[in-house]
Amino acid sequence: MSEIYVTVGRLGRTRGVKGEIYIIPETDFPSRFLEMSEIFVRDRDQWDKIRLDSARVVSGRVVIKLEGIESPEEAARFTNREIGVRKEEIVKLPKGAFWIHDLVGCEVLEEHSGGVLGQITDVEKYPANDVYTIRLTDGKEMVIAAVKQFIKSVDIEARKVIIDRSGLLEP
Repeated sequence: MSEIYVTVGRLGRTRGVKGEIYIIPETDFPSRFLEMSEIFVRDRDQWDKIRLDSARVVSGRVVIKLEGIESPEEAARFTNREIGVRKEEIVKLPKGAFWIHDLVGCEVLEEHSGGVLGQITDVEKYPANDVYTIRLTDGKEMVIAAVKQFIKSVDIEARKVIIDRSGLLEP
């Protein structure tokens, strides 16, 4: 992913005959699309700015119309492309909450020994809590629930997460 943009959704299937297209949100704030006048759409390794003619909710889902797109065939060219926003435009989170893109790549340290365990490679969202996947220094993977019992501190600026492994099974 580009350092400048953060993915907040994907363009889905087309809707109707006027070139509208559904958004598949990858954000906790899908209503943000209703307030946008432009989006950034990823085309291979490049982000293109596209103006919106309209954005509305249809049956609980956000539907947009891209400027200059007048048919379902034209809109279909954009299906499954990522939608991004500039990093400085992301929604500010409350204290103790973190963006997945900020967590991935953080070094993971063990609280008691201070030793480096590995690096966060993925974060999966579940109803009860998120789960971090950590690639250990020996190449194995470990998953850990993102709860206070195990995650002791997160320092995004230093790119470090301290965990307590006591009570966890060895990988």
